[in-house]
Amino acid sequence: MNPKILIIGACGQIGTELTHKLRAIYGTENVIASDIRKMNTDVVHSGPFEVVNALDFNQIEHLVEVHQITDVYLMAALLSATAEKNPAFAWDLNMNSLFHVLNLAKAKKIKKIFWPSSIAVFGPTTPKENTPQYTIMEPSTVYGISKQAGERWCEYYHHIFGVDVRSIRYPGLISWSTPPGGGTTDYAVDIYHKALEQSKYECFLSAETKMPMMYMDDAIRATIQIMQADAEKIKIHSSYNLAAMSFTPTQIATEIKKHIPDFEITYQPDFRQQIADSWPASIDDTSAREDWGWKHEFDLGSMTQDMLLHLREQ
Repeated sequence: MNPKILIIGACGQIGTELTHKLRAIYGTENVIASDIRKMNTDVVHSGPFEVVNALDFNQIEHLVEVHQITDVYLMAALLSATAEKNPAFAWDLNMNSLFHVLNLAKAKKIKKIFWPSSIAVFGPTTPKENTPQYTIMEPSTVYGISKQAGERWCEYYHHIFGVDVRSIRYPGLISWSTPPGGGTTDYAVDIYHKALEQSKYECFLSAETKMPMMYMDDAIRATIQIMQADAEKIKIHSSYNLAAMSFTPTQIATEIKKHIPDFEITYQPDFRQQIADSWPASIDDTSAREDWGWKHEFDLGSMTQDMLLHLREQ
């Protein structure tokens, strides 16, 4: 039997593509998209949509009951760069929305939760290269602190109340279909837009800042794959490391030049440089590969080709 799915934060960068993919797999009527307001987007017009405030427990509970929801994907969050400007609200949104769905699962009103974590859980003291699944985590951003706390709560609710909650630590995500959402890795989305529009880009990070990245297609696949995996295969209930590629602004610019020879990049690091410097350069995701069969499909070359192809069509 198909699950009945509620996506909270369906109009965001990940939520948009996740909604379309889940509707294609499980049927449009089985996937309820929701967000804080009704935007004029495909997600709103292509199937059931509800306006919901992720901070309002009663609203979420009502949707769960009315639509007989079994699985919740909680994608609502304030991302790294945006969260630094509004720390109290970021903490409130990122934590309390999670408590709402964990408590619904504890009360047996839903069966399964997907909650995204992030490489932001790591900090300046974390080993930079091949960051292990289990390592020092001393995040230095509001976003990272909220995600690390969330991981601990997910694990707690699993161990104490048997809640089936699944999570992955997303690296920087790159997508052609939605605009950047206020993250530190967003330069790797914006650079493609500017390359096509202006043949030049001013990067807010320094030339050799290496960070773990992933093409959105792979991220969506991983999200659905971990939710489809048999419960006994999920051995980590905090959050799984997830990786595909790592590169610097220089390397992405070099790749773009293969397609747009006159492309030029300049560098003007801002406050986001400090955030990027506190994050890993590459990630060891052996646990995800061994436990539930994760395998990425896109590298920098194939992603660049696909990004430029889709953006030109737009």
